[in-house]
Amino acid sequence: MVGRSEAHGLTMATNEAVTMTLSPGRRAEDAEVLLKRLDWHVVRRLDGMLQGDYRSLFAGHGFDLAEVREYQPEDDIRYMDWNVTARMDHPYVRQYIEDREITAWLLLDLSPSVDFGTTVARKRDIVVDFAAVMARLLTRHGNKVGAMLFSHGVDEVLPPRGGQLQTLRLVHQLTRADRGRSPGVTDLAAILERAGETLKRRSLVFIVSDFISSSGWEAPLARLAQRHEVLAAWLSDPREEEIPPIGPLLLEDAETGEQVYVDTRDRGFQTRFRSLVDERQKRLSRNFARHGIDPLRLSTDGDMVQEIARFAHLRREARRRTAGQGMGTAI
Repeated sequence: MVGRSEAHGLTMATNEAVTMTLSPGRRAEDAEVLLKRLDWHVVRRLDGMLQGDYRSLFAGHGFDLAEVREYQPEDDIRYMDWNVTARMDHPYVRQYIEDREITAWLLLDLSPSVDFGTTVARKRDIVVDFAAVMARLLTRHGNKVGAMLFSHGVDEVLPPRGGQLQTLRLVHQLTRADRGRSPGVTDLAAILERAGETLKRRSLVFIVSDFISSSGWEAPLARLAQRHEVLAAWLSDPREEEIPPIGPLLLEDAETGEQVYVDTRDRGFQTRFRSLVDERQKRLSRNFARHGIDPLRLSTDGDMVQEIARFAHLRREARRRTAGQGMGTAI
């Protein structure tokens, strides 16, 4: 029973023994107010921490040749010009002018499990903030952003467009009061298949989800990653990974409504719960690594700016190591 509940995500209800208060989420904001808040508290901080190096998060796939120059340490081996290198008896690389127009897609999880939160925010709040920040960063650099909003299946598709109006349009759709929330298990496999059919040109794809879903989505993820650059924004809440020993609780599956009564002080329960959490995290990490997908962990008790900056740093260092290994092999 605990295994099935863990697979679909737990919310915590109250009973006669103990009460655990869930975060109600932040107060409602209209799209313009929310975007101004994020510009001030998130985007400005990211500007300072990344110093404009947003290629660490997303880089264009189209390039124009500008010149050939001598190789410098940490240049990417993929841009070696071997003809000029052989002629000059010294390594040379092709210097490119980046085509800044990226087409990015945000696959955004709005299923019942993202309504869970026990700190200052719900996972749904993180979905909204992250989507708004990424759309803002991309569109202000002249790129296009599209979005696929999903719960059990795909609910809505916003075609890619540029400009601040597109970001406002996206935020409005995410936060509108009449958006329905019905119980049911997320079918991530069908959602990823739909994304593969919808995305015609090579794109940058952010999957923003807690990845609580029915099984079978690994193969569609692999196919999507073969054609596109896929990044996973992996949402979580501390109580999904560790339940304090505070006594009896009624746990409710967020997506099916199924309930189970447990004693959180029981060592057997704590051991099984910890084992299930560890197994799920390892399984997700293996899936992402197998398909070359970088995971960005976003928790309801974390600092999004710090996590994005750390993520960008790790991607930048990984590219440098890859380039260095390639040069060591080739020369």
